[in-house]
This record gives sequence, structure tokens and C-alpha cells, in this order.
Amino acid sequence: MRNEGLGSWPARRARKTPRRTALLHHGPDPRAVSYAGLHDRSTRLAHVLHAHGVRRGDRVAYLGPNHPAFLEALFATGILGAVFVPLNFRLTAPEVAYQLADSGARALLHPPSHGAVAAEAAAAAAGAAPVRLPAGDAAYEDLLAAAAGDPLDEPVALDDTALLVYTSGTTGRPKGAVLTHGNLTWNAVNVLIDHDLAADEVALVSAPLFHIAGLNMLALPVLLKGGTCVVTGAFDPGGTLDLVERHRVTFLFGVPAMYDRIVRHPRWDDADLSSLRLLTCGGSPVPAPLIAACQRRGLTLLQGYGMTEAAPGTLFLDAEHATAKAGSAGVPHFFSDVRVARPDLTPVDVGETGEVLVRGPHVMPGYWGLPEESAAAFADGWFRSGDAARVDADGYVTIVDRLKDVIISGGENIYPAEVENALLAHPDVVECAVIGVPDDKWGEVGRAVVVAREGAVLDPDEVLAALSGRLAPYKIPKSVVTVAELPRTASGKLLKARVRSRHGTPDDRSPR
Repeated sequence: MRNEGLGSWPARRARKTPRRTALLHHGPDPRAVSYAGLHDRSTRLAHVLHAHGVRRGDRVAYLGPNHPAFLEALFATGILGAVFVPLNFRLTAPEVAYQLADSGARALLHPPSHGAVAAEAAAAAAGAAPVRLPAGDAAYEDLLAAAAGDPLDEPVALDDTALLVYTSGTTGRPKGAVLTHGNLTWNAVNVLIDHDLAADEVALVSAPLFHIAGLNMLALPVLLKGGTCVVTGAFDPGGTLDLVERHRVTFLFGVPAMYDRIVRHPRWDDADLSSLRLLTCGGSPVPAPLIAACQRRGLTLLQGYGMTEAAPGTLFLDAEHATAKAGSAGVPHFFSDVRVARPDLTPVDVGETGEVLVRGPHVMPGYWGLPEESAAAFADGWFRSGDAARVDADGYVTIVDRLKDVIISGGENIYPAEVENALLAHPDVVECAVIGVPDDKWGEVGRAVVVAREGAVLDPDEVLAALSGRLAPYKIPKSVVTVAELPRTASGKLLKARVRSRHGTPDDRSPR
């Protein structure tokens, strides 16, 4: 084959394990797709895209919830040497229009559920005007059935662009991270090595596929290995337990907020979880109570650290060290290099806080159409994450916080993640975010924005008093605000900027 990229994966897998199940769709129209079927359907969709003018380097966008059609579109795009653009299906039409216009998408696939948003966004995407194509419905099946099925073998190299993933855009306009076929392949190899994936792996894909972690820390590595992906359109904690039992799921991935909802579900204590082998977690630090809840069921929650720009895996804490190094994000993936450095790029000493820098074949070459921002994101060949971390004597890295989230109070640095972890030890606090607010004396002080356990009433004084002895006095927030929920992206990432805008003024507080 001349295609060395993702588009060749279905064909390569089909010649090895054609009858093995690749995809199981859990939805209104449940179906199983073999690897031979995935190869055939992806090839037919590639012919459809080609007939609508898609050529090498063109961008093909997808807007919709998890569905086998998402992965078929990804592979079909790769067959043509085009670029896949997964869109957050919870965005508004203007937000989608911006990403369509910025990427210059030639085609937009979407299910009927997102027809109105897609139509409005496509019409508003100045200069893009993508052709709209169905995905995952009867019209989509008709398109595939009528399309040619003869093989396509475009020359695609590992350095060619495969994916354009827009960052969550928690501040300012989202940027498109350019990920090559090589970036995605090397990341998948890292997962195969460090997760020790098996050929009979059964992964539940409920984390959104438009997010790089759900796609590339779960679905793509499993498909590369020849396992099965059980694809469901939305995450549901009770539904997760049902699907684990029904399909004997071995591999789960999610962000802490997803796992927290699972372990709090009434069925958690009695569900049959005997098939589960891998529970991996990323997106934010994992609270100690969540780790303990999994351990009580004989399960080890494995946490890692990554970023869209690194496709995304960077650090991973394996099961052997999950207890001894609890709280750490682990050590670099096999084909990844990480260093924690001072502003002058010299390595920090043990226990000193610095910025996480990453380098490796999984790291993006830059941002789409942003040469200046791309150049600024790298220092001497290392990608600058913007995350603060410390390294222990054994080389294990603990993520402290985003550098921009650090609170400077009276000259002292306060890392919100550390305070948040302490707050989550309170039995009546289920979620929290710590932000800085202006203060006449100290310049800035901490404020805890917390979500109470259902049925509980939080006393701000008692919550803060519980931190005494756990944290240095200057780290303890000076006020507490109780809210019904915290704002998050569709992938579960906390929107700190939105928390600040809502609760960051001095008068918005429950004083200590």
C-alpha cells in the first residue's frame, strides 16, 4: 500500500482479522461492523467524498454525537489524503461556522439531529460553503450502498496532516491543532505499549470522539490492535454499568467527572464489573476519594496527563505505581520526552515547580494558519504546555496547575489544583473550583466555588475550617460560594474562565 496513514488501517486490519467485530453501535439502530465491513464502508464513503470534490489536503468536518459513521468518515478522509475536522456537537451555529470557515472545510457530515445547526453554520461560514452530507441515517446508508467499493490507494505519508482538532477555546478563539498521521500513529503505539492492550479488548466509547482523548487514547489504539469499540452516543452512568455487563467491557476511559457519576450511581456496589481490566482517566487531577471508591470494587483507576497538541498522551501512571505514586501523573509515555523547566528552560530541582515541556513524534507541528502562535508554542524544539508541575526523586511528575491559573497572594504562589484536591476530601463537597479574587491587602486571595452533595447544606465556615492543618494558612481560600453546578466543556473539562467571570468579583461571596 502507498497509504501509510490512518486511512489504510481498515484495509490492513481487514486482511488480518476480517471477521472480527470492529464496532458495536449501541443506539436506536444497533448494529455490528466487522473489520471487513469497516474497510468496505470507509472505502465507499471515500468514493462519495471524492465525487463531491474532496481531494488531497481538503478538510472534511463531522458534526454529531458518537456513532460508527464518525470513525468511518475519519478513515474515509484518510483514504483520500484529506484532513478530518471533528466538531464539538454541542457548539452553537456561530461557533461551528467559525471553525468551518477557519478550516476551510469542503464537506460537512452530520446526522439529522444536527441538521438545523449544520445548515445555519454552513450558510454563515464565509468562504467555506461546505457541501452537507448525511451521516448515520437511512440516507447515509443509501449513499454507501450506491457508491463504488473498489479499493483506493492514494499515497499518504506519516508527515501528512490527518486531523485538525480545535482546542476547547476556554479563553479566546479556539485554535486548530494540526496532527499528522505520524502523530496519531505514534500516540497509538504509546497506548499499546503502556496500557498493554490485548487483541480481544472491548472498549466502551462514551467519551466524545470529537475530543482527542476519547478518539486517540481509546478508540484508535483499540482498532489498531484489532479489538472492539462499543460506541454509544452519550455518556450515562447507569447505562455505562449496563453496557459493561452486557458486552463484557474490558476498557473504560473518561474524565474524573464521568467516573464520579459512575461511582455515585445506586448500582455501583452491585454491578458485575468482573470483565473490567483497564480504567484510564485524564483531563484533570483525580480526587483521592474517587480512587478509593474504585479500589473498594477491586479496580485501579489509572491516570495520565496529555494535551490536544500532543495527540494527546504525554504522561502515564501505571498500575504498579498507582498507589505508591498516587496524585502523580506518572512518567513519560514510551515514545515521549518530558522535562519540567524554569522560565530560562533549565531543568528544575526535585520538588521545584516549573513548566511542563514535551517533545516526541506525537507532538503536533503547529496550529492551523497561525505561524506566530505556533512558533511561540515551542522553545528549542520543546512544546510549552503552560502547565506547572513538580518532579520527585524517582522522576514522577505531579501536575500542579495551569500557570495562568496560579494565584499570587502576598507574594506567595497558590496552586488551585492543590487546594481543590483538599476541598474534595470534605464529605459534602462533590465538585469545586478555586479562583483568585482581588484583595486590597494581599492583591489576590483564593475563593472556593463548590457544589454540595445532594441533600447536603454547606456551611462556608465549616468547609474552610476543615482545611486547617491540611494546607498552609495562606493557601486556604478566604470565601466560599456554593453553586448548583460548575461550567464544563462537552468533554468534561472545567471552564475556569467562566467560573472567574461569574464569581470573581470581591462582592460575590459568602464571607468567612
